[in-house]
Amino acid sequence: MQAIQNFLSQLSGFVWGPVMLVILIGTGLYLTFGLKFFTFGQMAVAFKGVFGGAKRTGHGEISPFGALMTALAGTIGTGSIAGVATAIFYGGPGALFWMWVTALVGMTTKFSEILLAVYYRQKTKSGSYVGGSMYFIERGLGPKFKFLSIMFCIFCILACFGTGNMVQSNTIAESLNSSFKVPNFVTAGLLFLIAGAVILGGIKRIGDFASKVVPFMAILYISISIIVFVMFYDRIGEIFSLIISSAFTGTAVQGGFAGSTVMMAIRFGMARGVFSNEAGLGTAPIAHASAATNCSVNQAVLGMLDTFITTIIVCSMTGFTILITGMWASPEQLNGATLAAEAYKYAIPYGDKLVAISLLFFAFTTILSWSLYGERCCLYLFGEKSVKFFRYTYVLMVPLGALLKVDLIWLISDCSNALMAIPNLIGVLLLSPVIFRLVKQYRQTGQTPSYDDEKKLIEQKING
Repeated sequence: MQAIQNFLSQLSGFVWGPVMLVILIGTGLYLTFGLKFFTFGQMAVAFKGVFGGAKRTGHGEISPFGALMTALAGTIGTGSIAGVATAIFYGGPGALFWMWVTALVGMTTKFSEILLAVYYRQKTKSGSYVGGSMYFIERGLGPKFKFLSIMFCIFCILACFGTGNMVQSNTIAESLNSSFKVPNFVTAGLLFLIAGAVILGGIKRIGDFASKVVPFMAILYISISIIVFVMFYDRIGEIFSLIISSAFTGTAVQGGFAGSTVMMAIRFGMARGVFSNEAGLGTAPIAHASAATNCSVNQAVLGMLDTFITTIIVCSMTGFTILITGMWASPEQLNGATLAAEAYKYAIPYGDKLVAISLLFFAFTTILSWSLYGERCCLYLFGEKSVKFFRYTYVLMVPLGALLKVDLIWLISDCSNALMAIPNLIGVLLLSPVIFRLVKQYRQTGQTPSYDDEKKLIEQKING
């Protein structure tokens, strides 16, 4: 067993290593320049869609806003707290800057994934609108590339039971036990009941739940962070300068901090940035493919905010709090969620309890979103009859994660999570001419028809 864990640990280090990061960031840069910085010019439109509720404009199972909230439920997770703390622990304050860089180029990658997912989506016999990497690879590149779709689905299902399910429920159980002394078996039972009630209701119930809970949990976490900023307002400028300088010069030994080089700041900042916002991994487009919209570009513009909100806003709140309170250089050498909790506790009464509550919301909503991702992959591989079986199996795994040690499961799912990116990025890069064409068409007409609609028009012209 130890040999398996050692192998998986080495594999995880490789698949999340420099090569993968270069591919992910390189893809984002290529798409950013290819689209002539289109996404940056659409930020105001995207936020207008959020605050305006992004109304339904076409066929789909959930509203465009609900799709964004479902995707955010999956990305705003433990990585937004523990992941940021780990990046700073190993990479120093400069790691936060490289997380921002990753998010800015990742926005274009996320935009492109979602655009293809909505454009190539299809309607099932039961009336569901499904899409994602597996569909745009097969429909866009042809049957000979179907093996990439199958690869993506297999890795996604493995990741969903680990990263999206058992690891999250384990995090919730451990957090509630350490902060509020709640027994793990009590947490397991509650998670089983609540998760079952939402997940067994399908995507509409997940979307409705996410639309209500995600804004609340984000506002809660941002609010307690703003309180910290107000208390330490005189250090904000100093900390911002430290982040920028450390990104290019490294960080010297300070207090309990062992010091870091520029390469460590880049590596851990980018790795945790990608892990937090999942740009390039192909998960969020699965949720957006179910949105009630008649324009793939409009949904993609809204969807790219997923990356901005997760990394630029939420992760920055964690990072600034850790730095502004000085806990990053604490002699105790705290790491992960403990470091974040102690930073908030240092600043405000019961700050660690508030972080535990935030972590609970973050992790639970991640469980819900990943159930959708795994379900859609199961549907693609085995058909609609497999959906109910998947849902029941997924719900049964939730309490197990709260009761068992999940070290091995974490390693398996961590590797699978990264491996999902390979078929997804191949599909995005090979279909980049389609992305560029659709954006050009949108600039000219303000609309983009779906793949099926375009096929019908071509057939009508040929027959007519």
